[in-house]
Amino acid sequence: MSQQPSAAPAPTSSVATVSERHDWWRDAVIYQVYPRSFADSNGDGMGDLEGVRTRLPYLRDLGVDAVWLSPFYASPQADAGYDVADYRAVDPMFGTLLDADALIRDAHALGLRIIVDLVPNHSSDQYEWFKRALAEGPGSPSRDRYHFRPGKGKNGELPPNDWESIFGGPAWTRVTEPDGTPGEWYLHLFAPEQPDFNWEHPAVGDEFRSILRFWLDMGVDGFRIDVAHGMVKAEGLPDLGSHEQLKLLGNDVMPFFDQDGVHDIYRQWRLILDEYSGERIFVAEAWTPTVERTANYVRPDELHQAFNFQYLGTHWDAEELRTVIDRTLDAMRPVGAPATWVLSNHDVTRHATRFANPAGLGTQIRLAGDRALGLRRARAATLLMLALPGSAYVYQGEELGLPDVVDLPDEVRQDPAYFRGAGQDGFRDGCRVPIPWTREGSSYGFGAGGSWLPQPAGWGELSVEAQTGEPGSTLELYREALAVRRSTADLGAGDAVEWLRAPEGVVAFRRGDFVCVANTTGESVAMPAHGRVLLASGEITEAAGEAKVPADTTVWWIRA
Repeated sequence: MSQQPSAAPAPTSSVATVSERHDWWRDAVIYQVYPRSFADSNGDGMGDLEGVRTRLPYLRDLGVDAVWLSPFYASPQADAGYDVADYRAVDPMFGTLLDADALIRDAHALGLRIIVDLVPNHSSDQYEWFKRALAEGPGSPSRDRYHFRPGKGKNGELPPNDWESIFGGPAWTRVTEPDGTPGEWYLHLFAPEQPDFNWEHPAVGDEFRSILRFWLDMGVDGFRIDVAHGMVKAEGLPDLGSHEQLKLLGNDVMPFFDQDGVHDIYRQWRLILDEYSGERIFVAEAWTPTVERTANYVRPDELHQAFNFQYLGTHWDAEELRTVIDRTLDAMRPVGAPATWVLSNHDVTRHATRFANPAGLGTQIRLAGDRALGLRRARAATLLMLALPGSAYVYQGEELGLPDVVDLPDEVRQDPAYFRGAGQDGFRDGCRVPIPWTREGSSYGFGAGGSWLPQPAGWGELSVEAQTGEPGSTLELYREALAVRRSTADLGAGDAVEWLRAPEGVVAFRRGDFVCVANTTGESVAMPAHGRVLLASGEITEAAGEAKVPADTTVWWIRA
């Protein structure tokens, strides 16, 4: 039977209110909702805020602490809402400000917190400031709020420097001036429809401090900062001196990413956040060369959490996992910030598909691989992630074991990177296909009018309806894991694990009376049982104090 939550949920006595848990973010499980693909309330094929609101009881029952919403601001949708035209308005495709207000209120009534995306590195080219900058021409004060520069070459026909867009091609676009002549160039590290702000201009900082207060006054519990490592550019915008710059990302400090000046911005923002009650938080999407540099973003007077992309990119390999876990905990401990763990999001191939393929193919792939193997590893990886100290992120649909949709027809793709050469692989649409709620019906319960991206045949058997109450289903595994995590004292917050001796290819650690063992090999392993089994991602057998842990399986024990 499918879950059909009411449109106006009421609080239940078993759920803590959002004000009752101190330092909630240190061990929070935060669920990412991609609004256009979560639930469609009006049958137009596009998910919306009202759809999210009606499904909040599902998320409460799943056992998460907070919901992070990808952008729903007014936008031309050149990059799925990450090109914002009005930071204080909801795009009509998603609803209205009243819908946002109702969603926040209902979430709080259910004991859920709401985190919204903030996009401060760039705006839409339809943002009023940018339209004014184009209309007023060279030398105007409005152009100083972005990075406008004259071109190189005899007639200014070459870009001002050699920076390349993350989506492919040059990071500069030349404008036609009001008099009709070719003119200056403007910087856009992503799509041309996403001009970068000049954060050296005081008006930019003033505007975003105002935007923060607008949403904090609405009641949001925090912000996930998109491209948190961006915003500040090296003085003089120097050439990089190399091509295929995308390959350098995550390996070097770039003149346009991870500049030290971003930290001054976050110290100012933290002062604003701390004025508000209720433990509001900042979460950084910061792609940095090392986890040690990521730790700079979560010093006590800056942000609260930063995504752990090093962990997301780690292969299903015991030695690699131990190394990145140790480095993460060692980096976060000196600044007093919790580690974060994540396996999937809206920008990478779902981990059920990544783990179905050989290691080394990256985080954006277009191969289905071995579906059974991928699901088995994904389930095991989830239990390992949820056993680690700190906060964990769950991307919508991973609790259903959804694979990436790798065979979308080219004509339905909407990822802007897909249409620009030499950039990201452009296959992010595969993880954004609307999720299934029911076995049958239009778009498997997503909405009454189909879905904006086609869903594959057989999607219904992975639906919430099909998996609810089904012993051994991935959904029930997540529900049980989150319930055990919340009720077990030695799980959640903390900054260390005690590694245990284990066979080659096995990760084993203790946290108090709790023990986690993850077999990353393709064969069963025998090892001592560590007490009473709390949960396992697969079938295990025990006899005479010894446990047989199958291939690609994680087990949780509690010492009696």
